[in-house]
Amino acid sequence: MGKLDGKVAIVTGAGRGLGRAYARRLAVLGAKIAVTDINLKSYEEFDAEAKSMTGDSTVAEIIAGGGEAIGIEMDVTDEHAVNAMAEQVMKTWGRIDILVANAGGGRGRPVDTKASTLDSALLHLVTSMNLYGTVYSVNAVAPFMKQQRSGKIVTVSSVAGLGPSTDGGYAHYGAAKAAIAHYTRYLAQDLGPHGINANCIAPGIITTGRIMATVMPNQADANRDRTETVALRRLGSVEDCAKVVEFLCTDLSDYVTGQVIAIDGGMIRSV
Repeated sequence: MGKLDGKVAIVTGAGRGLGRAYARRLAVLGAKIAVTDINLKSYEEFDAEAKSMTGDSTVAEIIAGGGEAIGIEMDVTDEHAVNAMAEQVMKTWGRIDILVANAGGGRGRPVDTKASTLDSALLHLVTSMNLYGTVYSVNAVAPFMKQQRSGKIVTVSSVAGLGPSTDGGYAHYGAAKAAIAHYTRYLAQDLGPHGINANCIAPGIITTGRIMATVMPNQADANRDRTETVALRRLGSVEDCAKVVEFLCTDLSDYVTGQVIAIDGGMIRSV
């Protein structure tokens, strides 16, 4: 018996990287997984992500491992598409117990996204992908969870949302992630009386293919050994984050809500 047998989970942005790890972890625990992404084969964008795949999609990997999953391509910035996704999950399995609102990410380079010179198009895009996408996802599943009087919601911030970079770069991303963290605190107060837990994780430097290929090389201190700023003296893995998601999606966290958990190995931040 798995801890999540009979449960239904939605993981957004699960085509690669962290979202894929969350979906696979919850599937191993017995949950039926709705894998959503703007492109279910988004791993193809990065060689490291593609090499880590054991099937042609996260859905295929889960099914090959004996789990149950469906794939839904949709853009979290499209509110109607997000609502349609939730309806599809309900029609397929009749319930929604877990939402991991993982979809998001940054655009542009840290060196080109300083706080005082943000491009308006990039600001709008990144805010939509992260904050709006999270809110739309929650709005779509909350009515079903309220009817059940149970549910677990995990949103995704970042250490960039907990403290600024030393040079003020990637400000649009950090501000959006900070907003998600505070939104989750409001969410917990709103949904707590309905028996629904809402918590937020804030990953540090996690060695996904995208981060290692696009973000790390373009930071102002790209040549620095980043492990020097981490108490555990190593960068994080997707499984480091997936373990915390497991905690927040199972009965281990039944009396935990409204929390923002940094998964950063004890990373030193500017504030």
